[in-house]
Amino acid sequence: MKGMNRYIHPLTDRYASPQMQEVFSPIRKFGTWRRLWLALAESQAELGLNISDEALTQMRAALDTIDLEAAAEYERRFRHDVMAHVHLFGDAAPAARAVIHLGATSAFIGDNTDLILHREALLLTLNRVVRCISALAIFAEDYASLPTLAYTHFQPAQPTTVGKRATLWGQDLLLDLEELEHRISSLRFRGVRGTTGTQASFLELFNGDHGKVDALDAAVGLRMGFESSYSLSGQTYPRKVDFAVQSTLAGVATSLSKMAHDWRILAHLGEVEEPFEAEQIGSSAMPYKRNPMRSERICALARHVIVLAQNPAFTAATQWLERTLDDSANRRISIPDAFMALDGCLVLAENVAKGLTVNPKVVEKNLSEHLPFMATETILMRATARGGDRQDLHERIRQHSIEATTMMKEGNSETDLLQRIAEDKAFDISAKELAELVNPKRFVGRAPEQVAHFLREHVTPMLERLGDKAEKLQSTELHV
Repeated sequence: MKGMNRYIHPLTDRYASPQMQEVFSPIRKFGTWRRLWLALAESQAELGLNISDEALTQMRAALDTIDLEAAAEYERRFRHDVMAHVHLFGDAAPAARAVIHLGATSAFIGDNTDLILHREALLLTLNRVVRCISALAIFAEDYASLPTLAYTHFQPAQPTTVGKRATLWGQDLLLDLEELEHRISSLRFRGVRGTTGTQASFLELFNGDHGKVDALDAAVGLRMGFESSYSLSGQTYPRKVDFAVQSTLAGVATSLSKMAHDWRILAHLGEVEEPFEAEQIGSSAMPYKRNPMRSERICALARHVIVLAQNPAFTAATQWLERTLDDSANRRISIPDAFMALDGCLVLAENVAKGLTVNPKVVEKNLSEHLPFMATETILMRATARGGDRQDLHERIRQHSIEATTMMKEGNSETDLLQRIAEDKAFDISAKELAELVNPKRFVGRAPEQVAHFLREHVTPMLERLGDKAEKLQSTELHV
């Protein structure tokens, strides 16, 4: 029970995967700081600064031996997190003590680390989106031809298929995938820019040699895996970058929320059910309940991600001149929260998509209640082609529909519309022929073909390109 008298963040305790938590862990953060200091020192040495091989060797050996308790003690003394770790790294690599952080600022360490970690988190997010699309594709293929009642305004509309509806969810995520790939490819390094972005300290170190300053900037970026840096900066990289990243995350959250809301509606209709474990309890008071709590949790966490996208917009809008520090505390909270909340959404979404159960009999029943009304235009055309008066037949169908609907509202479980039409000699259509006319597969249009085309032309090529890395993700325990 140690530590139970302190607040525990639900995102780390219940929702986010170990992989995403590791990206934003103290060890990963401070280990990246040390790698940046090493990259800076190596690049400075290559460009002629007096940094010994022994200093670099000691720095390399100490990259991952970080005493966080000692770091905390230094920070209590200095009230400065970066300087605490400069001294700690110097303790571990004494030959490099004099050159660690040479010419750099806190933003060199903090901002470049953020960009590195955000890229890692975006890649993990991308792989989780790929896994969700893959699960939805299997579901869509399995139910590509199963007719179901479609809705507009949540009112009965023309039929679709269960698989076609699933491809709409998949297409939203494919659009998000495009945005994620763009965001990852366009993310750049802040680079080595100095206190206000002028690179004055580095120009001094290289005795006014502008070419070496440019070379240093490029060399450090390449060592950290970036081919380009933002052209300019103040003290920090442009805070609009955070807004773009979190808007991308909010886009994924929007898609997941829409999908999970659909699952909740379909669960209410009895047409689908999310996974439910053998001993899982749906309600503490109502033993019979099987609530769609995974979908509800997706909606809850997705809402948090969407709302968090406002934070970087306000931060970018209120950065004074070259920078102001009111971004720091906000970013420490809002950016990791957005990544980890979305990660929790994606873990849940993949789980539900893989275990989503369809109840075909309920799907058929819900459709059969409304299909006769939707088939009236087809019936009208068939009867008119046989010589009937279109206007007279239209009025007769209208009256039959009103009477059949009234009967349903009064408690009849099934409509007798087709029986009424079969018994009306003006239509000259038998009950058997009417039954054939209202075959659900006649009313789903090209839905099965659209599913096949979407999977073949869009999902399969994406999975061939990105699927292998996504499949290698370790399975994540689901806290339900």
